[in-house]
Amino acid sequence: MENTRELILDMLMEITVKKEYSHRVIGQVLEKYDYMSSQEKAFMKRVTEGTVERQIQLDYIINSVSNLPVNKMKPLIRNLIRMSAYQILFMDSIPDSAVCNEAVKLADKRKFHNLKGFVNGVLRSVARKKDSIAYPDREKEPIKALSVLYSCPEWIVEMWLDDYGFDLTERILKGLLEIHSVTVRIEEDLEKAQKEKALKELREKAKEVCQHPYLPYAVTVRGVEGFSRLEAFAEGKITIQDVSSMLAVEAAGIQKGDFVLDVCAAPGGKSFHAACKAGKAGRVEARDISEKKAAFLYENRSRMKKEWVTIKVQDAAVLDQASIESADVVLADVPCSGLGVLGKKRDIKYRVSRESLWTITDLQKSIIDTVWQYVKPGGVLLYSTCTIHRAENQDMAAYITGNYPFEAESLDPYLKEELKSETTKAGYLQLLPGVHESDGFFIARFRRKTI
Repeated sequence: MENTRELILDMLMEITVKKEYSHRVIGQVLEKYDYMSSQEKAFMKRVTEGTVERQIQLDYIINSVSNLPVNKMKPLIRNLIRMSAYQILFMDSIPDSAVCNEAVKLADKRKFHNLKGFVNGVLRSVARKKDSIAYPDREKEPIKALSVLYSCPEWIVEMWLDDYGFDLTERILKGLLEIHSVTVRIEEDLEKAQKEKALKELREKAKEVCQHPYLPYAVTVRGVEGFSRLEAFAEGKITIQDVSSMLAVEAAGIQKGDFVLDVCAAPGGKSFHAACKAGKAGRVEARDISEKKAAFLYENRSRMKKEWVTIKVQDAAVLDQASIESADVVLADVPCSGLGVLGKKRDIKYRVSRESLWTITDLQKSIIDTVWQYVKPGGVLLYSTCTIHRAENQDMAAYITGNYPFEAESLDPYLKEELKSETTKAGYLQLLPGVHESDGFFIARFRRKTI
């Protein structure tokens, strides 16, 4: 039988030392060890994700009881202590003594015999003091306090405090750490009986299936093992897509027969959703920068049976003369810092930097400078990102209307009442974790002037 804790340790080494993306590492390991029990796989996923997600908080607590700072520890020992501290602090179902004993055994197995006493001592101190940890003072050190408590780098906390203030920033940070349901889009062009069959299968295989409040064809799902094994998924009747992404397509107002150009399309959720809206009488072209990204589009087109979607490898920042003024709708879901999906891609917050944000906004501008030209006079440009960062969102919306022949257009006709606000009337929506039932996401709608 495989040692689940050893597999967790190996995954953490891949993520922290080799800098592999956590969601990819976890996905590959769970697929490889698919024969393991549901309980074992759930344990591995939770501990690996939780250790990555809570890294700043874990290091703070470990440093408060260890004579040797976390950053001075050997990488394997550092990850072993982190993952064990996570179990002690956040998993009540496992006795602290068992966590400590398993960590000592694993240190010994991985040839760190001389550090067994150190590992044991640090973890037993964490267990002993876990209910009396002195966190930074919220009044005196608000940035540090929120950073430690919600495991978010201080510079991100500081940026959000400037934009949203303390209370709303804390709601966002808290929302990012909540357990996230999977959101599924049921194909709108299915017949009623097919929709009911797909929902029936979801209800049979999932622990919980709920109607999403924002859109009639969106449902949230908890406790499904292996979506790819579901008949409804394999046949393209359902697809995994956050409701924020669905709202972006909804807000584009696509009509039957429209030509829709999705300029940064992979893996294609919006493209194939747009294909439902435009219908077979319409045309959707899904583009992305490389053959590797296009491969995702081809795979999903085949599964979802949307043969009328064309796929093209095209750099969105390089002008395609043949596309000028050709599209009724251009979807520009541009590359971004990803700060809105930290709850799903937990290591993004450790990879992105304040400096890298300016590189990203330069790339976004270069894409906008190009793709606005593809919109027909009177057509729609739908700009979106999966981030919470004013320079990539509100400032970029102002850049579009300030430099090109577009005017912002209200999102209200496309939104449920609870999402409407002064900003949606003005043409944009910033979705926030902890506030909205979605990822952090930005949507802005523009109409190209006819003269």
